[in-house]
Amino acid sequence: MSEQAIKPYKKHFDYSYTLGAFPTYEMLLSKPEKVRKVIIHSTYTDQEKLMKLCAHRKIPYEINDKLLNKISDKENCFVAGVFDKYSETLRSDKAHIVLVNPSNMGNLGTIIRTAVGFGIYDLAIILPAADIFNPKTVRSSMGALFKMNFMLFDSFDDYRQQYQEHEIFTFMLDGDKSLTIQDCPKANLYSLVFGNEATGLDDSFKGVGTSIFIPQSADVDSLNLTIAVGIAAYVFTSKSKI
Repeated sequence: MSEQAIKPYKKHFDYSYTLGAFPTYEMLLSKPEKVRKVIIHSTYTDQEKLMKLCAHRKIPYEINDKLLNKISDKENCFVAGVFDKYSETLRSDKAHIVLVNPSNMGNLGTIIRTAVGFGIYDLAIILPAADIFNPKTVRSSMGALFKMNFMLFDSFDDYRQQYQEHEIFTFMLDGDKSLTIQDCPKANLYSLVFGNEATGLDDSFKGVGTSIFIPQSADVDSLNLTIAVGIAAYVFTSKSKI
């Protein structure tokens, strides 16, 4: 891939970037078959290790300060990876997190990192949604994106039709059941469903599966979406181990 062909990211591109050494290493280790090229800054202090890994994976690399500055919005970006966008299928025998119209790329990346941290590796995204391949999403996931199975759906109904065996738990401020460690439902196969940052899930989701609310004080309007997903993932995965 020539330098002239690499441009600042646009959503319609068939490729994207990892910006930073850590997410680039995660990509090289988890999805080497998707990597087109690695770009290294001349002042990067661990060049030899990175070049050795690229050579082992048979991935082209180059030292090019000008190109890094061209594609990165941060001055302290010393490594970037160029990778092909790809599609996947969720596993039917594992727990899922379902995000309905997530709108913030930073939150989306953090949710991916959090879910992987708690051992949930399958993510459904209901469109319209933030761009999962935007370098901001990739960077905020700290490379966890490359360990996550994810799939985009045009509607929640499309998701449900494909994964009918999953027990549905919708997280809503007026949910019917309070989420506690002691009383968390124990399901063999489940989907944890969350709305977007601004509006949450609409009332139509009250009739889908079991609606759940996370107890909180009256002094805040609602929990941040990433925090809510983290709490739910922790409680449900802990319960499944009992």
